Amino acid sequence: MKATQLSFRRVEKKYLLTRKQYRLLRAALCEYLEADDYPKSTICNVYYDTPDYLLISRSLEKPVYKEKFRLRSYGVPEEDGKVFMEIKKKYDGVVYKRRVRACEHDAVDYMNGGPEPQVTNRQIMNEIDWFCRTYRKLQPGMFLAYDRYAFRAKEDPDLRITFDWNIRFRTDHMDLVYGDYGEYLFDEDLCVMEIKIPGAAPMWLTQILSALEIYPTSFSKYGRCYQKMMARRREEHQQREAPRYAG
Repeated sequence: MKATQLSFRRVEKKYLLTRKQYRLLRAALCEYLEADDYPKSTICNVYYDTPDYLLISRSLEKPVYKEKFRLRSYGVPEEDGKVFMEIKKKYDGVVYKRRVRACEHDAVDYMNGGPEPQVTNRQIMNEIDWFCRTYRKLQPGMFLAYDRYAFRAKEDPDLRITFDWNIRFRTDHMDLVYGDYGEYLFDEDLCVMEIKIPGAAPMWLTQILSALEIYPTSFSKYGRCYQKMMARRREEHQQREAPRYAG
């Protein structure tokens, strides 16, 4: 069985695709790609943030350095199932991800002030502990899920391309064990493609993207869901305040 990777360093490029673009791109890439080890999965996340959403609001300002923290599962876990505790950092365009695997119940208990969970990599757990002590009031900020199709290049398995559909989120019952339901981010049929590679993209990939006029965009799933949530809250506030000034 392939060992679980706990540390990543790579460049990630994101693209927003329509269903038509997706079909054309999949057809053009079929001779270069093969299914990844886990080709289809539903990825569930609980993003932790400060009460005033400092981490995501700072990230949306597009600084040179930014960081996030989340609990992640592949599918909906049981309370005694395994999840990942992840720190994701981005510096000067390069993404660094550090994570440990822990029991879901123990991970949530730790985030609520309980003891450290039992993990195999103490160094990364120490980094997570430092992160949590730096941002002292971390709490669940948002649940976010999506359905992923994952591929890798036949000639270079370090080059991965993923397509994320049905991005959805919620701000209640923010625990992975409650299920993968939520409000959909997009009204249209769109997906987010991510190209993950340690270095430069191969020529065949850049040529295909150029021919189909598919270009990278700045996109954060958590960021977009946060913005949609805040826009709705502002609208609800305005609706509550409107009767006070009517007539």
